[in-house]
Amino acid sequence: MSKEKCCKKTSIGGQALIEGIMMRGPHKTVMSVRKNDGQIVSEDLNTTSLKDKCAFFGLPIIRGSVSMIESLAFGYKALMRSADLSGMLEEEEAEKKAKADKKAAKKAKAEEVSESAVEVVAETVVDTGETTTDTDEAAVNETTAETATESVAETTADADETADEVDADDAAAETISAAEIVAEVTVTETATTTDAHTEKKSENGILMAIIGAISMVFGIALALALFFYLPSLVFKYVNHLAGGQITAYQAAFEGVLKIIIFVIYLILVSQMKDIKRVFMYHGAEHKTIFCYEHGNELTVENIRKEKRFHPRCGTSFLILMLIVSIIFYMIIARIFPELASNIVLWMLIRIACLPLLVGIGYELIKFCGRHDNFITRMISAPGVWLQRITTKEPDDSMIEVAIEAMTAVIPENSEDDRW
Repeated sequence: MSKEKCCKKTSIGGQALIEGIMMRGPHKTVMSVRKNDGQIVSEDLNTTSLKDKCAFFGLPIIRGSVSMIESLAFGYKALMRSADLSGMLEEEEAEKKAKADKKAAKKAKAEEVSESAVEVVAETVVDTGETTTDTDEAAVNETTAETATESVAETTADADETADEVDADDAAAETISAAEIVAEVTVTETATTTDAHTEKKSENGILMAIIGAISMVFGIALALALFFYLPSLVFKYVNHLAGGQITAYQAAFEGVLKIIIFVIYLILVSQMKDIKRVFMYHGAEHKTIFCYEHGNELTVENIRKEKRFHPRCGTSFLILMLIVSIIFYMIIARIFPELASNIVLWMLIRIACLPLLVGIGYELIKFCGRHDNFITRMISAPGVWLQRITTKEPDDSMIEVAIEAMTAVIPENSEDDRW
């Protein structure tokens, strides 16, 4: 008997993250991420399932939709956390900090210019004061030198000097007021800038939340358009060109088109640098699970020898669900042909039937995970083939992360994680 056939089938599953892997065992879920400094950090995630709280959600077919929704929610949470731990967001923060520093430098320069203006005004005030003092001294000396016989002239000169002093004091007062105004404007501008920065930061937070909500709505709308509306629209156009001769094959046509769209999407996404690394971690996850199922010690050398295509992968589930939908909708279209002729109604029916198809696909994946024969290999074949796109060969550092996450979720009782 081959090693493949006698190996243990575990319920432990995982997900590739940004520079990390999440492993979900029977008792806990752990994510391990490699940070920028090379250190591996692990965190437990609170992933209590609805199936554990209510037996209804654990029933066949129903548990499929529950598992899918929970996997998406937990996966998104782990993905965001891994981005934070890995330091991926540090570059964005560094760019923001650089922009903030540049803005602060401009602000400091503006303040320096304002301070220089204040100093210039202050120097002008001092010079004016000195001029006034010299004028006073000259007036006193002149008054002392004059004779008593020139009393009328003296009185006139004193009046003129008094007028000059008043004018000089008014000029000094006006200059000081100008300096105070400049200083007040500078302080006001600084306070306004600070308030504007705080207000802008608050507005940015609200704006990001709005953008996130809009992005989510747009993503759902795009998915509905690509996988529900577009196939029906294309079929209607092609069927019109064919004179209505392919009406009976509508479900098959739409299903194949959805698979083509899905594969093209994966191929395009796989060309992105960051996604390539995620797919490499995906390969490390599969190899590590295989090594554990075969009963081998979790070492880099042992894991490196394993294959990266696993029948219980989420990719296999998606492609299997698409294939099941082709068969299901072919039956529905044959029984109720008038439903398929209305694009909007047909799209709504397919959306309503989505939980059922998810449940069927989930049960088939579980069946294929428990058995290894010709039939299960045929069922798993499309998904395994598609994993050639979604999984890549990992390096040793990625395998080390997978070992860290896997070791943390293996139960003490080896029977607890039986598939």
